[in-house]
Amino acid sequence: MSFSEHTVAAARNNELLRKLFLSPWRTWLLVLLLSISSRLSYAVEYRPLPPTAPVGLSNDWLIYDNASNKLVLYLPGYHAPARAYYQWIVLRPNQPFRITFAARQDLTLFIDNQLVFTAKTSGNYTLDVADILPKPINYGQHLLCIWHPLAAPDYTSFSNSFTPETKSASFVKSNWWQPQLRVAVHQGENVFLCFLLLIGLLYGAIRTIYRPGFARIYELWSNVPGEQNFLTRPTITWLNVLLVLIFSLSFGLLIVAIHTNVQNIVILKQLFSVSESGLVGRVLLYAVLISVFVFAKAVYLSLMGYIFDLSSLVLVQYREFVRSLLFMGLFLPIVMLLYLVLNQSWPEGVLWVSNGVVSMMLLATVIRVARTLNRRMSLLNLHLFSYLCATEIIPLTVLLKLLVITY
Repeated sequence: MSFSEHTVAAARNNELLRKLFLSPWRTWLLVLLLSISSRLSYAVEYRPLPPTAPVGLSNDWLIYDNASNKLVLYLPGYHAPARAYYQWIVLRPNQPFRITFAARQDLTLFIDNQLVFTAKTSGNYTLDVADILPKPINYGQHLLCIWHPLAAPDYTSFSNSFTPETKSASFVKSNWWQPQLRVAVHQGENVFLCFLLLIGLLYGAIRTIYRPGFARIYELWSNVPGEQNFLTRPTITWLNVLLVLIFSLSFGLLIVAIHTNVQNIVILKQLFSVSESGLVGRVLLYAVLISVFVFAKAVYLSLMGYIFDLSSLVLVQYREFVRSLLFMGLFLPIVMLLYLVLNQSWPEGVLWVSNGVVSMMLLATVIRVARTLNRRMSLLNLHLFSYLCATEIIPLTVLLKLLVITY
């Protein structure tokens, strides 16, 4: 193509462009086509949504792996329990980070390997992580660590604590008409209710079938002749055995309910491997231990009676011990009802009341046994008082230490 031909073609193109841009409707048509094409290309392109920023604690905890020298996801059925659990948390300005948890004594919390909290006593706690961090606060991602020097912490009790004031007024007004979700109940309340219903049915059935014997056992504070006649009757009967088993189930249920959020007793946790979620197994385990303790005390009293040469008092003492425990056991289902009603709103008070009832039950049993023995022989006798200390007071101290003072 010659130079003149190139010049003519360029002139034609310029003329076409001039005519196109000089037409208003053609100009708007071109703009519309370009806009539609850009929208189509943006719609076709895949753009993944950004990950949601974590709000509060999650159910995923990490443990330290020595082999790989890094934090790995903790799998309860795969990894062994650890004494330290980790989790990444995010702190934001002007936004509280409240958590609630149950802690044994000496449980510690670390933020970025810096000690920020130590549990002085066992119980339930609610903390704002933003308040316990040293000032000025470095907002963003932090590593939370829970650690206990003696046993594995109860990481399952850690959860977010949302208070009503954290919700804005606009949110409340805009959602007042929508159906609200019920707050999730504690994982053990259904188990506790089933056991409590079973205990009530068993007590009712025994009272219906063994009415005279049932009344004779629970007329504890009366002065009728039947009270003294009970101390001369055989101790190992089907009625007494059934009542001891029901009492053991009630007592074991109360102990598990009180200490569910505080973990097991250290000694029992070392002897028996019971999972934290197996509440049914734990209740049955405590019931078996309590029933074995009640029946084994007859052997212990026989041995101590032989040593102190007071074998004539052994049967009377054991019968009074059994009847006192059975009478005090009638109050345990009432305490369980108190636990189920008030544990969510007043856990510290329920713990104090429950431990107080257990302490009063054990103390009243010892006082009742001492009163019965004093009718046979004066407690001013140092020999008898030493026997009472060996058979009642020392075991009482051990039980209070294991069941009450520890918590």
